[in-house]
Amino acid sequence: MNSDFEPHAPSGAEQPQRPPQSVLGQHVRQAVEAYFAELDGQSTSHLYDLVLREVESPLIRTVLEHCGHNQTKTAQILGVSRSTLRKKMTQYGLD
Repeated sequence: MNSDFEPHAPSGAEQPQRPPQSVLGQHVRQAVEAYFAELDGQSTSHLYDLVLREVESPLIRTVLEHCGHNQTKTAQILGVSRSTLRKKMTQYGLD
């Protein structure tokens, strides 16, 4: 008998398995934990919007640099249209 074999739970009782957390996900988690530690018990709000604003600009800048500032390639990698990329570049002063 294979030691890696795990019997199946009765149907309906199976729990979906989460994939292992990516390196990027681990960094985000550590950054958010550090943010909470810096708050030192103070309350916060709109964390989702804050994280998106803080992540989007360096993400776009890094991908642009990786692509030699080729906007078409950058947009493809990011999964956005070139017009959306240009709008975001203007928004963050990256143009």
